[in-house]
Amino acid sequence: MENPSIGVLQRRLDVLEAKDAMRATLMRYMDLCDVPGPLRSTDQLAELFTPQAVWEGIGPEYEGKFGRVTGRHQIAEMVAGYLPPAVHFERNAHLVGSEQLEASGVSGRGQWIMQQLSHYDASLGKPPDLLCARLTIDFAITRDAESCTALIRHFRTRRMFAAPLAATPGP
Repeated sequence: MENPSIGVLQRRLDVLEAKDAMRATLMRYMDLCDVPGPLRSTDQLAELFTPQAVWEGIGPEYEGKFGRVTGRHQIAEMVAGYLPPAVHFERNAHLVGSEQLEASGVSGRGQWIMQQLSHYDASLGKPPDLLCARLTIDFAITRDAESCTALIRHFRTRRMFAAPLAATPGP
């Protein structure tokens, strides 16, 4: 077996670091969208996106519901509209799996299956539910001597499945 050159090893390391940065950005986004969660300011959401990022619902269920939002601060405001203090979720958790990641140079793409378990504010009269959606996300990758960062450039969500859940008492 040949010894790979330093250049080959560096390119492979760059791909691994980019994939890790993409994963970390999505996990931070999901954490901020959980209720109860750590969100204190919409700036926490905005900093995960590029300035001209796009967030859109695609497919018959989500295209009309979410539409297309452009701009990091506009996206953060839209997402925050579903989170406290807005009256929407009482409890909400996101789980992601089936990860597929690609990275090359200054860009990357990830695809995940997301499960969202939601218990809504009683005033909405909605039963708890489970949603599954396919997330396809394009990232802008930046590097410096110390780190690699991934910002969301284009976030797409397409609903795959939805079902009501039996209500259970809270903690």
